[in-house]
Amino acid sequence: MMNFEDYADHDAVALANLVRKKEVSPAELMETALRAIDKLNPKLNAVVTVMEEQANAALQAGLPEGPLRGVPFLLKDLVVSWAGLPTNCGSRYFEDWTRPFDSEILKRWKAGGLVVIGKTNTPELGSSGSTEPVASGPTHNPWNLDHTPGGSSGGSAAAVSAGIVPAAHANDAGGSIRGPASCCGLVGLKPTRGRNPLGPDAGEHWNGLVVEHVVTRSVRDSAAFLDVSAGPDVGDPHVAPAPDQTFSDAAKTEPGRLRIGFARSAPGGVNFDADCLQAVENAANLLADLGHDVEEASPEWDAVSLGEAFMVIFAANMTWALSARQNQIGIAPTRETVENNNLWLMARGKELSAADLLSALSSLNTASRSFASYFLSHDIWLTPTMATQPPELGHLFADVEDVPLFFERLWRFNPLNTIYNASGCPAISLPLHQSRSGLPIGVMLGASFGRDTLLLRLAGQIEQASPWAGRKPPIGLWQTE
Repeated sequence: MMNFEDYADHDAVALANLVRKKEVSPAELMETALRAIDKLNPKLNAVVTVMEEQANAALQAGLPEGPLRGVPFLLKDLVVSWAGLPTNCGSRYFEDWTRPFDSEILKRWKAGGLVVIGKTNTPELGSSGSTEPVASGPTHNPWNLDHTPGGSSGGSAAAVSAGIVPAAHANDAGGSIRGPASCCGLVGLKPTRGRNPLGPDAGEHWNGLVVEHVVTRSVRDSAAFLDVSAGPDVGDPHVAPAPDQTFSDAAKTEPGRLRIGFARSAPGGVNFDADCLQAVENAANLLADLGHDVEEASPEWDAVSLGEAFMVIFAANMTWALSARQNQIGIAPTRETVENNNLWLMARGKELSAADLLSALSSLNTASRSFASYFLSHDIWLTPTMATQPPELGHLFADVEDVPLFFERLWRFNPLNTIYNASGCPAISLPLHQSRSGLPIGVMLGASFGRDTLLLRLAGQIEQASPWAGRKPPIGLWQTE
């Protein structure tokens, strides 16, 4: 049996190479990962469903000879469907919501040889920047159990950070890949809109804001997973431009001399905490040392208008989701079954008109075009991923009476991510810094639409110049068994 420390010291690409060379079997990796859940999940509450039966069935059927063959993987319990298995969405109201098909991206992950061993915790319907749903309880950050791992992919991020799996599913409508990556010291790539498929049950989620991918501990893993999953599906309404090389090759390619602008504050006047500002300044100095042209320069857009538009889209889509579930089960949502932030969004959504939604989409278009013009003069925009270090659990608890205060706190924590969802542009969070209290602080690099390979080239260069693999959380498999 592979020991925990050796297992956790390998990223997904390295584990797949061990399987390929027959130095370890997929069954051995699966058993190690399941033992890791038993060891760490009581402290973290990152995994809400263990899928040992399904994993064993996949091994017995014979794994495809994909590039990630035998690697243990966790599926976020939100949006993506495993045929016949509930997708509970972190919600009492959606408990036992089951669909009869595998989502297309899951089919591609399975074809890549991954072994899905469970599902991870998420805030109810993905509507918080912290993973602490009433339905399944809070997930704890492996770096400090009193703090949030972020949201909405916080369960996935906590599991990867602690070493349970080398990579896990994540999705992102306003920072839900990048925020947890920042909070837990991981790599979190939000791909270009249309890069990964969302079908067959949806052409787009949240009017184009949502993308699917993973959180990982290495840049090459993020690239390898994108090679497995990327590409259009039949009927997709959005298709990203074809990459100029494989994503794995991009992560190994020098980026050339780039024009990079960085920010010391967020549009809309939100200031960064001292630790987050230090992270950006350190990263800017590193990039200058690597030979890039670096200056303080930021794109411009109406952050207030974008925030208002985002909330309209948020409310409209939450209303649709809860109403569809009500029609399905014949029971109206109440405070006993749905958290108060989502009930508040539903109430607001019911007051909106079709014209209100179209006006919000128009505002998104205006902001996106203003933002995109920045990349006519710059290749990369550098910021902290989040404006503050990970807050303590409870700060962003969503089932509260004062819902406007909840959203005020959410946008104070997360003022930068949504522009990339609005515009569809790619962005990546890298774990380059730690706060004075020892919590991870991510920096975010963004590029123009379709330039995922450019981000991976730069991220690979940064990882080589300032590696983070040696930093381990105090709660993880690197502890003595």
